[in-house]
Amino acid sequence: MNENLFASFATPSMMGLPIVVLIVMFPSVLFPSPNRLINNRLISIQQWLIQLTSKQMLAMHNQKGQTWALMLMSLILFIGSTNLLGLLPHSFTPTTQLSMNLGMAIPLWAGTVITGFRYKTKASLAHFLPQGTPLPLIPMLVIIETISLFIQPMALAVRLTANITAGHLLIHLIGGATLALINISTTTAFITFIILILLTILEFAVALIQAYVFTLLVSLYLHDNT
Repeated sequence: MNENLFASFATPSMMGLPIVVLIVMFPSVLFPSPNRLINNRLISIQQWLIQLTSKQMLAMHNQKGQTWALMLMSLILFIGSTNLLGLLPHSFTPTTQLSMNLGMAIPLWAGTVITGFRYKTKASLAHFLPQGTPLPLIPMLVIIETISLFIQPMALAVRLTANITAGHLLIHLIGGATLALINISTTTAFITFIILILLTILEFAVALIQAYVFTLLVSLYLHDNT
């Protein structure tokens, strides 16, 4: 039972070779660069959604922060598309792997922190010690603020991994329960099937929301350091 339950989270391979790289690169095919004077409806909708998201996310940034626009838009498109593709049957979701999410979160977090220490050194150091702190509490607060700073990329990765993994497990469990109940009670199986459909619709929303939340938090870290 445990092997079947977590089989979808195993790294896929073909002829003994891992194919994660191909799966990670596949979403780029879904967003072709326009090469026509007049785009079709699909590309026009994609461009409109990208422009709408970028305006909303970059509105709070100054000129230095807006230089990250391409990085942030590529990030939200990649996470959103991989989350949605992972909802297809017999597919693999790279964002269920904590190692991959850490591989995205740590460099982006480190880039924002380094940017802050480079351009706003005093303000960045001031975050470690709030104004008006009593003298005896200074060492403890510095340690707490340092720990909270280094926890940020871990929180980004764990949040994304936990939400996507929990949704996949629920779909798997309810789908298995629906198949098991068909021969026992058709009415109960039908109710369970309706719950499965509603949960699948919810997971489509969660896939997009988690991509937006991940990118928005990176954007907020960037805003605090620029």
